[in-house]
Amino acid sequence: MSNMFRIMLGCVVIASLLVVPGCSSSPSEEEMKQLNDMKAEVAAMQKQVSDKQNEKNALERQIAEKNGKLQQCQADQQAVKSALGK
Repeated sequence: MSNMFRIMLGCVVIASLLVVPGCSSSPSEEEMKQLNDMKAEVAAMQKQVSDKQNEKNALERQIAEKNGKLQQCQADQQAVKSALGK
C-alpha cells in the first residue's frame, strides 16, 4: 500500500510540474498528452487500490467466519471431552 501511495504521489508531483508554465503561456500538446496520461494512470491506480481494499475486506470477513467456526468446534470438542469424562 505504501508503494502505491508513493507512485501516486510521484505522478501528482510530475503532473504538477508539467502544469507550471514555462516560457510559453500554454502547455504544449506533448505536455497535455503527458498530463492526460498521468491522470489516467492515477485513476487506474486508485481503482486498483480500491479493488485491493475490497479484496482485503472480503478476506478479513472470511477469516472472522473461519475463526468463529474454529471456536465453535473447540467448544464442541470440549463438551464431548467433558461428557466422556463423566
